[in-house]
Amino acid sequence: MDILIPEISIVEKIVRPMVVYLFLLIAFRLAGKRELGQMTPFDLIVLLTISNVLQNAMIGNDNSLGGGIIGALTLFVLNGLLSRVIFRFPRFARILEGAPTTLIQNGVIVMPNLRREVMTVDELQRALRKHGLDWDDVPRVQLAQLELDGTVTVHVKGATA
Repeated sequence: MDILIPEISIVEKIVRPMVVYLFLLIAFRLAGKRELGQMTPFDLIVLLTISNVLQNAMIGNDNSLGGGIIGALTLFVLNGLLSRVIFRFPRFARILEGAPTTLIQNGVIVMPNLRREVMTVDELQRALRKHGLDWDDVPRVQLAQLELDGTVTVHVKGATA
């Protein structure tokens, strides 16, 4: 066994990381925006476990240095290509990344959106406190959105940017 020569075909070393990358892309898109920006200890455990479970799916029965480099290079190239496609075709970005979710509009909490994002009222209250607002300030909130990165942005009526 040579440390530099992959034990499986180079094509397989390229295809495996591509499939895992696309699977994770879809899985995180379906999991929602909350998973990215508001990780709980449970979410971290799932993320670490997923990486361990999928490791063998990506590298196969190959622990060679060359195989690892091919796999990593494939991920970098695929990510770079996807970034360029998203930049060039904004509609594709919308499909892939989604859109911000309105949580509060004109002082009214949009409960169906909270449920869809699996966000509790306590988590919304916590997000408001991060913006220096308390629960009594909800009627003053013009718009609060859960952004694509999992953060919550808040715009207060009459406030200047």
